[in-house]
Amino acid sequence: MSDKGSFTNNSNRREFIKTSAVAGVAASGYFATAGVQATESTSPNEKVQVACIGIGGKGKSDCTDASRYGEIVALCDIDSNYLGGLAQQMKVDNTFVDYRELFDKMGDKIDAVTVSTPDHTHAVISVAAMKAGKAVYCQKPLTRTIYEARRMGEIAKEMGVATQMGNQFTAFNPMRKAAHQIKAGNLGTVNEVHLWTNRPVWPQGEARPPAKPAPSNVDWVQWIGPAPLRDYGEGYHPFKWRGWWDFGTGALGDMACHTANLPFMALNMRDPVSVEAETAGHNGDSYPVWSRIKFEFPELDGRAAFTMFWYDGGQKPDPSLFADFPETVENNAVPTGSGCVIVGDKAKMYAAGDYAQQGIVIQGADEMDVDYPKSRGHNREWFDAIKDSSKPAMSNFPNYSGPLTETILLGNLAVWKGGKVEWDAKTMTPLNDPSLMKIVKPDYQNGYELM
Repeated sequence: MSDKGSFTNNSNRREFIKTSAVAGVAASGYFATAGVQATESTSPNEKVQVACIGIGGKGKSDCTDASRYGEIVALCDIDSNYLGGLAQQMKVDNTFVDYRELFDKMGDKIDAVTVSTPDHTHAVISVAAMKAGKAVYCQKPLTRTIYEARRMGEIAKEMGVATQMGNQFTAFNPMRKAAHQIKAGNLGTVNEVHLWTNRPVWPQGEARPPAKPAPSNVDWVQWIGPAPLRDYGEGYHPFKWRGWWDFGTGALGDMACHTANLPFMALNMRDPVSVEAETAGHNGDSYPVWSRIKFEFPELDGRAAFTMFWYDGGQKPDPSLFADFPETVENNAVPTGSGCVIVGDKAKMYAAGDYAQQGIVIQGADEMDVDYPKSRGHNREWFDAIKDSSKPAMSNFPNYSGPLTETILLGNLAVWKGGKVEWDAKTMTPLNDPSLMKIVKPDYQNGYELM
Protein backbone atom coordinates (compact mmCIF):
# COMPACT_ATOMS: atom_id res chain seq x y z
CA MET A 1 0.00 0.00 0.00
CA SER A 2 1.40 3.38 -0.92
CA ASP A 3 1.71 5.79 1.97
CA LYS A 4 -0.38 8.91 2.13
CA GLY A 5 2.59 11.20 1.72
CA SER A 6 3.33 9.91 -1.79
CA PHE A 7 -0.27 10.47 -2.98
CA THR A 8 -0.75 14.19 -2.52
CA ASN A 9 -3.33 16.77 -3.55
CA ASN A 10 -2.86 19.34 -6.23
CA SER A 11 -4.75 21.66 -3.91
CA ASN A 12 -4.42 24.97 -5.69
CA ARG A 13 -5.90 23.64 -8.92
CA ARG A 14 -8.65 21.75 -7.11
CA GLU A 15 -9.75 24.84 -5.20
CA PHE A 16 -9.76 26.73 -8.50
CA ILE A 17 -12.00 24.02 -9.99
CA LYS A 18 -14.43 24.28 -7.09
CA THR A 19 -14.51 28.08 -6.98
CA SER A 20 -15.00 28.48 -10.72
CA ALA A 21 -17.67 25.78 -10.90
CA VAL A 22 -19.65 27.13 -7.95
CA ALA A 23 -19.75 30.52 -9.63
CA GLY A 24 -20.98 28.95 -12.87
CA VAL A 25 -23.64 26.89 -11.13
CA ALA A 26 -24.87 29.84 -9.08
CA ALA A 27 -25.15 31.93 -12.22
CA SER A 28 -27.22 29.25 -13.92
CA GLY A 29 -29.77 29.07 -11.10
CA TYR A 30 -29.71 25.26 -11.28
CA PHE A 31 -30.11 24.73 -7.56
CA ALA A 32 -33.19 26.91 -7.50
CA THR A 33 -34.76 25.45 -10.65
CA ALA A 34 -34.09 21.81 -11.51
CA GLY A 35 -33.27 21.04 -15.10
CA VAL A 36 -31.52 24.32 -15.97
CA GLN A 37 -28.10 23.64 -17.46
CA ALA A 38 -25.16 24.95 -15.43
CA THR A 39 -22.40 26.85 -17.18
CA GLU A 40 -19.25 24.73 -17.61
CA SER A 41 -15.81 26.15 -18.17
CA THR A 42 -13.92 25.08 -21.27
CA SER A 43 -10.46 25.79 -19.85
CA PRO A 44 -8.39 22.57 -19.62
CA ASN A 45 -6.89 23.77 -16.34
CA GLU A 46 -10.31 23.65 -14.71
CA LYS A 47 -11.25 20.11 -15.80
CA VAL A 48 -11.48 17.41 -13.16
CA GLN A 49 -8.60 14.97 -13.72
CA VAL A 50 -9.87 11.40 -13.42
CA ALA A 51 -8.17 8.01 -13.04
CA CYS A 52 -10.29 4.97 -13.89
CA ILE A 53 -9.53 1.73 -12.02
CA GLY A 54 -11.17 -1.37 -13.47
CA ILE A 55 -12.11 -0.66 -17.08
CA GLY A 56 -13.72 -3.86 -18.35
CA GLY A 57 -17.47 -4.32 -18.63
CA LYS A 58 -19.23 -1.72 -16.46
CA GLY A 59 -15.88 -0.09 -15.84
CA LYS A 60 -15.60 0.88 -19.48
CA SER A 61 -18.96 2.64 -19.42
CA ASP A 62 -18.08 4.31 -16.09
CA CYS A 63 -14.91 5.63 -17.69
CA THR A 64 -16.80 6.83 -20.76
CA ASP A 65 -19.40 8.56 -18.57
CA ALA A 66 -16.65 10.25 -16.53
CA SER A 67 -15.03 11.53 -19.73
CA ARG A 68 -18.17 13.58 -20.46
CA TYR A 69 -17.47 15.85 -17.49
CA GLY A 70 -13.80 15.37 -16.68
CA GLU A 71 -10.52 14.48 -18.35
CA ILE A 72 -9.37 10.85 -18.14
CA VAL A 73 -5.64 11.00 -17.39
CA ALA A 74 -4.90 7.42 -16.27
CA LEU A 75 -6.28 3.90 -16.64
CA CYS A 76 -5.66 0.87 -14.42
CA ASP A 77 -6.65 -2.76 -14.88
CA ILE A 78 -5.22 -6.21 -14.25
CA ASP A 79 -6.09 -7.18 -17.85
CA SER A 80 -3.65 -5.77 -20.42
CA ASN A 81 -6.15 -6.37 -23.23
CA TYR A 82 -8.58 -3.92 -21.62
CA LEU A 83 -5.81 -1.41 -20.99
CA GLY A 84 -4.48 -1.43 -24.51
CA GLY A 85 -7.84 -1.13 -26.19
CA LEU A 86 -9.33 1.66 -24.06
CA ALA A 87 -6.08 3.62 -23.82
CA GLN A 88 -5.91 3.75 -27.59
CA GLN A 89 -9.60 4.61 -27.91
CA MET A 90 -9.48 7.40 -25.32
CA LYS A 91 -5.93 8.55 -26.14
CA VAL A 92 -4.67 8.03 -22.58
CA ASP A 93 -0.91 7.61 -22.17
CA ASN A 94 -0.75 6.56 -18.50
CA THR A 95 -1.71 2.93 -17.90
CA PHE A 96 -1.15 0.75 -14.83
CA VAL A 97 -1.79 -2.81 -13.66
CA ASP A 98 -1.43 -2.05 -9.92
CA TYR A 99 -3.54 0.80 -8.52
CA ARG A 100 -0.87 1.46 -5.89
CA GLU A 101 1.67 2.27 -8.59
CA LEU A 102 -0.89 4.59 -10.19
CA PHE A 103 -1.33 6.43 -6.89
CA ASP A 104 2.42 6.65 -6.27
CA LYS A 105 3.24 8.05 -9.70
CA MET A 106 0.20 10.21 -10.42
CA GLY A 107 -1.26 11.11 -7.03
CA ASP A 108 -0.54 14.80 -7.53
CA LYS A 109 -2.10 14.79 -11.00
CA ILE A 110 -5.57 13.38 -10.29
CA ASP A 111 -8.63 14.81 -8.57
CA ALA A 112 -11.03 11.87 -8.78
CA VAL A 113 -11.10 8.09 -9.15
CA THR A 114 -13.65 5.63 -10.51
CA VAL A 115 -13.52 2.14 -9.00
CA SER A 116 -15.19 -0.57 -11.09
CA THR A 117 -13.34 -3.67 -9.94
CA PRO A 118 -14.69 -6.91 -8.37
CA ASP A 119 -16.39 -6.33 -5.02
CA HIS A 120 -13.54 -7.63 -2.86
CA THR A 121 -11.20 -4.81 -3.95
CA HIS A 122 -13.64 -1.88 -3.76
CA ALA A 123 -12.79 -0.88 -0.20
CA VAL A 124 -8.98 -1.02 -0.27
CA ILE A 125 -8.82 1.04 -3.48
CA SER A 126 -11.52 3.55 -2.54
CA VAL A 127 -10.20 4.14 0.98
CA ALA A 128 -6.66 4.74 -0.29
CA ALA A 129 -8.04 7.35 -2.69
CA MET A 130 -10.28 9.06 -0.13
CA LYS A 131 -7.50 9.21 2.46
CA ALA A 132 -5.53 11.22 -0.08
CA GLY A 133 -8.43 13.62 -0.62
CA LYS A 134 -9.63 12.25 -3.96
CA ALA A 135 -13.28 12.13 -4.98
CA VAL A 136 -14.45 8.54 -5.49
CA TYR A 137 -17.11 6.93 -7.66
CA CYS A 138 -17.42 3.25 -6.72
CA GLN A 139 -19.56 0.63 -8.38
CA LYS A 140 -22.28 -1.22 -6.52
CA PRO A 141 -22.40 -2.89 -4.14
CA LEU A 142 -20.23 -0.37 -2.38
CA THR A 143 -18.28 -3.14 -0.63
CA ARG A 144 -18.18 -6.89 -0.13
CA THR A 145 -18.76 -6.67 3.65
CA ILE A 146 -20.76 -4.69 6.19
CA TYR A 147 -17.70 -3.41 8.06
CA GLU A 148 -16.20 -2.04 4.86
CA ALA A 149 -19.43 -0.22 3.98
CA ARG A 150 -19.49 1.45 7.41
CA ARG A 151 -15.83 2.50 7.12
CA MET A 152 -16.27 3.82 3.58
CA GLY A 153 -18.99 6.17 4.81
CA GLU A 154 -17.01 7.26 7.87
CA ILE A 155 -13.86 7.98 5.88
CA ALA A 156 -15.73 9.87 3.17
CA LYS A 157 -17.22 12.08 5.87
CA GLU A 158 -13.90 12.55 7.66
CA MET A 159 -12.09 13.53 4.46
CA GLY A 160 -14.90 15.67 3.05
CA VAL A 161 -14.57 14.17 -0.43
CA ALA A 162 -17.29 13.89 -3.07
CA THR A 163 -18.50 10.30 -3.36
CA GLN A 164 -21.08 8.30 -5.26
CA MET A 165 -22.01 4.64 -5.70
CA GLY A 166 -22.85 3.29 -9.13
CA ASN A 167 -26.53 2.50 -8.54
CA GLN A 168 -27.30 4.81 -11.43
CA PHE A 169 -31.09 4.71 -11.22
CA THR A 170 -30.93 6.63 -7.96
CA ALA A 171 -31.10 9.53 -10.40
CA PHE A 172 -34.21 8.15 -12.18
CA ASN A 173 -36.77 10.87 -11.55
CA PRO A 174 -39.89 8.62 -11.72
CA MET A 175 -38.34 6.50 -8.96
CA ARG A 176 -37.59 9.59 -6.87
CA LYS A 177 -41.17 10.77 -7.35
CA ALA A 178 -42.52 7.37 -6.25
CA ALA A 179 -40.32 7.42 -3.13
CA HIS A 180 -41.64 10.83 -2.15
CA GLN A 181 -45.23 9.73 -2.78
CA ILE A 182 -44.65 6.95 -0.23
CA LYS A 183 -43.05 9.45 2.17
CA ALA A 184 -46.14 11.65 1.78
CA GLY A 185 -48.45 8.77 2.76
CA ASN A 186 -49.79 7.76 -0.65
CA LEU A 187 -49.84 4.11 0.45
CA GLY A 188 -50.72 4.78 4.07
CA THR A 189 -48.56 3.01 6.65
CA VAL A 190 -46.19 0.60 4.91
CA ASN A 191 -46.00 -2.83 6.50
CA GLU A 192 -44.36 -5.01 3.83
CA VAL A 193 -41.79 -4.69 1.03
CA HIS A 194 -41.20 -7.47 -1.50
CA LEU A 195 -38.14 -7.51 -3.79
CA TRP A 196 -37.19 -10.15 -6.36
CA THR A 197 -34.58 -10.56 -9.07
CA ASN A 198 -33.77 -12.79 -12.03
CA ARG A 199 -30.21 -13.17 -10.67
CA PRO A 200 -28.00 -15.09 -10.46
CA VAL A 201 -27.20 -15.25 -14.16
CA TRP A 202 -23.77 -16.69 -13.31
CA PRO A 203 -22.95 -20.05 -11.70
CA GLN A 204 -23.59 -20.43 -7.96
CA GLY A 205 -23.68 -23.40 -5.63
CA GLU A 206 -20.93 -25.32 -7.40
CA ALA A 207 -17.36 -26.52 -6.81
CA ARG A 208 -14.32 -24.49 -7.81
CA PRO A 209 -13.18 -24.80 -11.40
CA PRO A 210 -10.03 -26.85 -12.07
CA ALA A 211 -6.80 -24.93 -11.60
CA LYS A 212 -5.07 -23.71 -14.73
CA PRO A 213 -2.49 -21.08 -15.67
CA ALA A 214 -3.86 -17.55 -15.87
CA PRO A 215 -4.00 -16.06 -19.37
CA SER A 216 -0.96 -13.98 -20.27
CA ASN A 217 -3.05 -10.81 -20.34
CA VAL A 218 -4.27 -11.27 -16.73
CA ASP A 219 -2.20 -10.43 -13.63
CA TRP A 220 -3.83 -12.97 -11.33
CA VAL A 221 -1.99 -11.88 -8.17
CA GLN A 222 -3.22 -8.31 -8.62
CA TRP A 223 -6.73 -9.60 -9.33
CA ILE A 224 -6.75 -11.59 -6.06
CA GLY A 225 -5.66 -8.49 -4.11
CA PRO A 226 -6.70 -8.74 -0.42
CA ALA A 227 -8.58 -12.07 -0.82
CA PRO A 228 -7.11 -15.44 0.16
CA LEU A 229 -4.87 -16.78 -2.60
CA ARG A 230 -6.28 -19.48 -4.83
CA ASP A 231 -5.36 -20.88 -8.22
CA TYR A 232 -6.76 -19.26 -11.32
CA GLY A 233 -9.69 -21.12 -12.86
CA GLU A 234 -11.90 -20.70 -15.87
CA GLY A 235 -14.58 -18.10 -15.30
CA TYR A 236 -13.38 -16.02 -12.34
CA HIS A 237 -12.35 -13.22 -14.66
CA PRO A 238 -14.10 -11.23 -16.02
CA PHE A 239 -17.62 -12.02 -14.75
CA LYS A 240 -18.31 -15.18 -12.77
CA TRP A 241 -16.52 -13.99 -9.63
CA ARG A 242 -19.85 -12.70 -8.28
CA GLY A 243 -20.89 -16.18 -7.12
CA TRP A 244 -17.89 -16.73 -4.79
CA TRP A 245 -17.87 -15.63 -1.15
CA ASP A 246 -14.23 -14.47 -1.31
CA PHE A 247 -14.86 -12.10 -4.22
CA GLY A 248 -18.52 -11.21 -4.64
CA THR A 249 -21.80 -10.77 -2.81
CA GLY A 250 -24.06 -13.14 -4.74
CA ALA A 251 -27.42 -12.26 -6.24
CA LEU A 252 -28.42 -10.17 -3.20
CA GLY A 253 -25.37 -7.93 -3.23
CA ASP A 254 -25.32 -7.60 -6.98
CA MET A 255 -28.89 -6.45 -7.52
CA ALA A 256 -30.48 -5.28 -4.26
CA CYS A 257 -28.61 -1.97 -4.45
CA HIS A 258 -30.88 -1.41 -7.45
CA THR A 259 -34.17 -3.12 -6.55
CA ALA A 260 -34.10 -1.90 -2.94
CA ASN A 261 -33.33 1.66 -4.00
CA LEU A 262 -36.96 2.81 -4.06
CA PRO A 263 -37.98 1.51 -0.61
CA PHE A 264 -34.67 2.63 0.88
CA MET A 265 -35.23 6.18 -0.34
CA ALA A 266 -38.88 6.12 0.71
CA LEU A 267 -38.62 4.44 4.11
CA ASN A 268 -35.14 5.24 5.44
CA MET A 269 -34.64 1.49 5.29
CA ARG A 270 -31.67 0.95 7.58
CA ASP A 271 -30.62 -0.79 10.80
CA PRO A 272 -32.79 -3.94 10.75
CA VAL A 273 -32.94 -5.85 14.03
CA SER A 274 -33.02 -9.32 12.51
CA VAL A 275 -32.70 -11.13 9.22
CA GLU A 276 -33.59 -14.72 8.40
CA ALA A 277 -32.72 -16.78 5.31
CA GLU A 278 -33.91 -19.95 3.67
CA THR A 279 -31.64 -21.14 0.87
CA ALA A 280 -30.72 -24.06 -1.36
CA GLY A 281 -27.63 -24.51 0.84
CA HIS A 282 -24.02 -23.69 0.12
CA ASN A 283 -20.53 -25.08 0.66
CA GLY A 284 -18.98 -21.98 2.26
CA ASP A 285 -17.21 -21.16 -1.00
CA SER A 286 -19.97 -20.45 -3.53
CA TYR A 287 -23.29 -18.71 -2.83
CA PRO A 288 -26.47 -20.81 -2.94
CA VAL A 289 -28.50 -21.34 -6.11
CA TRP A 290 -31.49 -19.55 -4.56
CA SER A 291 -32.42 -17.60 -1.44
CA ARG A 292 -35.44 -16.21 0.36
CA ILE A 293 -34.58 -13.66 3.02
CA LYS A 294 -36.72 -11.80 5.57
CA PHE A 295 -35.56 -8.50 7.14
CA GLU A 296 -37.28 -6.98 10.17
CA PHE A 297 -37.06 -3.19 10.51
CA PRO A 298 -38.08 -1.42 13.73
CA GLU A 299 -39.84 1.94 13.98
CA LEU A 300 -37.42 4.69 13.06
CA ASP A 301 -37.92 8.45 13.41
CA GLY A 302 -41.69 8.13 13.17
CA ARG A 303 -41.67 5.60 10.33
CA ALA A 304 -43.54 2.44 11.34
CA ALA A 305 -41.91 -0.96 11.68
CA PHE A 306 -42.13 -3.17 8.59
CA THR A 307 -40.87 -6.42 7.05
CA MET A 308 -38.89 -6.76 3.82
CA PHE A 309 -38.78 -9.99 1.80
CA TRP A 310 -36.08 -10.79 -0.76
CA TYR A 311 -36.28 -13.53 -3.42
CA ASP A 312 -33.62 -14.68 -5.91
CA GLY A 313 -32.67 -17.70 -8.02
CA GLY A 314 -36.16 -18.07 -9.48
CA GLN A 315 -38.01 -17.52 -6.19
CA LYS A 316 -40.86 -14.99 -6.25
CA PRO A 317 -43.55 -13.66 -3.92
CA ASP A 318 -46.91 -15.41 -3.65
CA PRO A 319 -49.01 -14.70 -6.78
CA SER A 320 -51.74 -13.19 -4.62
CA LEU A 321 -49.48 -10.15 -4.12
CA PHE A 322 -50.04 -9.21 -7.76
CA ALA A 323 -53.77 -9.93 -7.98
CA ASP A 324 -54.83 -6.27 -7.80
CA PHE A 325 -52.36 -5.00 -10.37
CA PRO A 326 -53.06 -4.79 -14.13
CA GLU A 327 -51.99 -7.83 -16.14
CA THR A 328 -49.24 -5.84 -17.82
CA VAL A 329 -47.07 -2.93 -16.72
CA GLU A 330 -45.48 -1.04 -19.63
CA ASN A 331 -46.19 -4.11 -21.85
CA ASN A 332 -44.36 -6.49 -19.49
CA ALA A 333 -46.12 -9.47 -17.96
CA VAL A 334 -46.83 -9.25 -14.24
CA PRO A 335 -44.78 -10.16 -12.34
CA THR A 336 -41.74 -9.06 -14.31
CA GLY A 337 -38.40 -10.85 -14.00
CA SER A 338 -37.29 -8.38 -11.33
CA GLY A 339 -39.23 -5.84 -9.33
CA CYS A 340 -40.56 -4.40 -6.12
CA VAL A 341 -43.95 -4.27 -4.42
CA ILE A 342 -44.50 -1.98 -1.43
CA VAL A 343 -47.61 -2.71 0.63
CA GLY A 344 -49.35 -0.09 2.76
CA ASP A 345 -52.59 -0.20 4.76
CA LYS A 346 -54.28 2.00 2.13
CA ALA A 347 -52.68 1.05 -1.19
CA LYS A 348 -49.87 -0.88 -2.91
CA MET A 349 -47.14 0.25 -5.29
CA TYR A 350 -45.57 -1.96 -7.96
CA ALA A 351 -42.25 -0.91 -9.52
CA ALA A 352 -41.32 -3.23 -12.37
CA GLY A 353 -37.77 -4.07 -13.42
CA ASP A 354 -34.41 -3.91 -11.71
CA TYR A 355 -34.54 -0.12 -11.55
CA ALA A 356 -38.31 0.61 -11.56
CA GLN A 357 -37.71 1.51 -15.21
CA GLN A 358 -40.45 -0.77 -16.60
CA GLY A 359 -43.27 1.13 -14.98
CA ILE A 360 -44.54 2.23 -11.56
CA VAL A 361 -48.21 1.83 -10.67
CA ILE A 362 -50.28 2.42 -7.53
CA GLN A 363 -53.27 0.21 -6.81
CA GLY A 364 -55.91 1.33 -4.31
CA ALA A 365 -55.33 5.10 -4.36
CA ASP A 366 -54.86 7.96 -6.78
CA GLU A 367 -51.32 9.19 -7.28
CA MET A 368 -50.33 12.11 -5.09
CA ASP A 369 -48.76 15.17 -6.65
CA VAL A 370 -45.51 15.66 -4.70
CA ASP A 371 -42.37 17.71 -4.82
CA TYR A 372 -39.12 15.78 -4.99
CA PRO A 373 -35.43 16.56 -5.69
CA LYS A 374 -35.00 16.19 -9.43
CA SER A 375 -31.76 14.94 -10.94
CA ARG A 376 -29.93 16.10 -14.03
CA GLY A 377 -28.20 12.74 -14.25
CA HIS A 378 -26.31 10.30 -12.08
CA ASN A 379 -22.74 11.08 -13.15
CA ARG A 380 -23.47 14.78 -13.35
CA GLU A 381 -24.42 14.72 -9.66
CA TRP A 382 -20.97 13.39 -8.74
CA PHE A 383 -19.12 15.98 -10.79
CA ASP A 384 -21.33 18.75 -9.41
CA ALA A 385 -20.41 17.53 -5.91
CA ILE A 386 -16.71 17.58 -6.77
CA LYS A 387 -17.06 21.20 -7.80
CA ASP A 388 -19.36 22.24 -4.94
CA SER A 389 -19.05 20.25 -1.71
CA SER A 390 -22.31 21.70 -0.40
CA LYS A 391 -24.25 19.72 -3.04
CA PRO A 392 -23.48 16.02 -2.44
CA ALA A 393 -24.69 13.40 -4.90
CA MET A 394 -27.81 11.57 -3.73
CA SER A 395 -26.00 8.22 -3.57
CA ASN A 396 -23.03 9.51 -1.56
CA PHE A 397 -21.22 7.11 0.76
CA PRO A 398 -21.99 8.53 4.26
CA ASN A 399 -25.69 9.29 3.96
CA TYR A 400 -27.04 6.91 1.36
CA SER A 401 -25.00 4.21 -0.35
CA GLY A 402 -23.07 3.18 2.77
CA PRO A 403 -26.22 2.57 4.87
CA LEU A 404 -27.99 1.00 1.86
CA THR A 405 -25.11 -1.45 1.34
CA GLU A 406 -24.95 -2.27 5.07
CA THR A 407 -28.64 -3.11 5.10
CA ILE A 408 -28.48 -5.31 2.03
CA LEU A 409 -25.33 -7.22 2.99
CA LEU A 410 -26.84 -8.14 6.34
CA GLY A 411 -28.88 -10.64 4.35
CA ASN A 412 -25.71 -12.53 3.49
CA LEU A 413 -25.05 -13.17 7.20
CA ALA A 414 -28.31 -15.08 7.29
CA VAL A 415 -27.47 -16.80 3.99
CA TRP A 416 -24.14 -17.96 5.42
CA LYS A 417 -25.81 -19.18 8.59
CA GLY A 418 -28.84 -20.65 6.87
CA GLY A 419 -31.16 -19.28 9.54
CA LYS A 420 -31.93 -16.25 11.69
CA VAL A 421 -29.47 -13.56 12.78
CA GLU A 422 -30.29 -11.01 15.49
CA TRP A 423 -28.43 -7.80 14.72
CA ASP A 424 -27.12 -4.80 16.65
CA ALA A 425 -26.56 -2.21 13.93
CA LYS A 426 -24.81 0.29 16.18
CA THR A 427 -21.97 -2.09 17.03
CA MET A 428 -22.26 -4.22 13.86
CA THR A 429 -22.65 -7.31 16.04
CA PRO A 430 -24.57 -10.54 15.27
CA LEU A 431 -26.04 -11.04 18.73
CA ASN A 432 -26.91 -14.71 18.54
CA ASP A 433 -23.87 -16.00 16.59
CA PRO A 434 -20.46 -14.39 17.21
CA SER A 435 -18.88 -16.70 14.61
CA LEU A 436 -20.50 -14.54 11.91
CA MET A 437 -18.07 -11.71 12.65
CA LYS A 438 -15.75 -13.23 10.03
CA ILE A 439 -18.44 -12.39 7.45
CA VAL A 440 -19.06 -8.92 8.92
CA LYS A 441 -15.39 -7.90 8.90
CA PRO A 442 -12.87 -9.56 6.59
CA ASP A 443 -9.26 -10.44 7.28
CA TYR A 444 -7.14 -8.89 4.56
CA GLN A 445 -4.49 -11.07 2.99
CA ASN A 446 -1.29 -10.60 0.96
CA GLY A 447 -0.14 -7.43 2.74
CA TYR A 448 -3.28 -5.36 2.13
CA GLU A 449 -5.03 -3.37 4.81
CA LEU A 450 -7.88 -0.91 5.15
CA MET A 451 -6.14 2.34 6.03
